[in-house]
Amino acid sequence: LAFDVGTETLPALALGRERAEPGIMERPPRSRREGVIRPAMLLRAWLFLGFIAAILQMGAFFYVLLDAGWHPGAPVGVGHPLHHAYLQATTMTFLAMVMSQIGTAFAARTERASLRSIGVLSNRLLLWGIGFELALTAMFIYLPLFQRVLGTAALPVHLLLLTLPFPLIVWGADELRRFFVRRHAARRLAAGVHTRELAPS
Repeated sequence: LAFDVGTETLPALALGRERAEPGIMERPPRSRREGVIRPAMLLRAWLFLGFIAAILQMGAFFYVLLDAGWHPGAPVGVGHPLHHAYLQATTMTFLAMVMSQIGTAFAARTERASLRSIGVLSNRLLLWGIGFELALTAMFIYLPLFQRVLGTAALPVHLLLLTLPFPLIVWGADELRRFFVRRHAARRLAAGVHTRELAPS
């Protein structure tokens, strides 16, 4: 709930104000039978972006535990020496979720066009939403009240720095995917034009 209702809400609303991406009017119209939620959209969200984010989040979780000396089967409950490390590991997972979501937000601004074509800073509402998201995340991690309610623990600076590349990794992977999608679409278009030129009149 802290993630879905708290940190994620404003960036998600800001994406609703995103302008239409360049080249959208050059594409063929969608079928009237096609739903708003399409299989390609789900594959991108769950099996591509979601998979990358999950790897980063689980990697962050186990990095903190293993760095503290944890091994499979070692107890991490209340009263055990590794309990604080476990709280830091779950907090690190939450932070990794937030940082991955920032990358996803930038990736979701377009379906095919590159981020450079629309401007990285063109959606001011998204930037404000991300700023609020990060401020709220810091409150959840460092304020004693939220530590008691959410079970978080303060993270040292080196763990914070570890998550800084996460948005770039998630966005960069999707930027590369969109590059290949655009190239494939351009080749199909060129092949279609060539076929029409060769067709008898």
